[in-house]
Amino acid sequence: MAGKKQFDVDIVLEAAMIQFWRAGYADTSLDDLSRATGLNRSSIYSSLGDKDSLYLRCLDRYATRYGGRYDQALASAAEEPLRAIQEFFEVTLQRIADPDLPDGCLVAQTAMAIPVLSPDIAARAIEALGLQRARLRTALNSAKLAEGDADDFAVHIAAVNQSLAVMSRAGAKQEQLRTTIDISMSALSQALHARS
Repeated sequence: MAGKKQFDVDIVLEAAMIQFWRAGYADTSLDDLSRATGLNRSSIYSSLGDKDSLYLRCLDRYATRYGGRYDQALASAAEEPLRAIQEFFEVTLQRIADPDLPDGCLVAQTAMAIPVLSPDIAARAIEALGLQRARLRTALNSAKLAEGDADDFAVHIAAVNQSLAVMSRAGAKQEQLRTTIDISMSALSQALHARS
């Protein structure tokens, strides 16, 4: 249609996601989103919805992208559980090391801000964290870890994974992050070797 500005929704959502990831929900204004996306405020509202709606779309985009990568890493858990969990952590380490991405994790950042977020955004963050534990639990159960151990390690590994993002945002070096992972991997190795 003549006179109507066209834009690539994927590019705009990516730019908005990076802006929210870098600054957080509360510290991202519509002017910030306008600068990041190249759209004026009215175009953001008419095309992408209000700030909450846009944030939910960005959070879903982030969770889908990294959820797929985590699923791929864990695919070999039944045959090689230690390697699969190590690859799971590598997804996070690669994201953290990418100079084109902000430090931390959008889901962890959102979870930490739950007290000041809308109920819809808070629920989506809690759901994303639950999905992370569920994918780990499924992988660990397929590795024939005892049911209770699989649940406990799923909670532990998800918590360690989120802490890596928080630590990186606070300036932790890769060596510190890898040491944190190594301790978890050692405990998991012992549990796997102890299974009957």
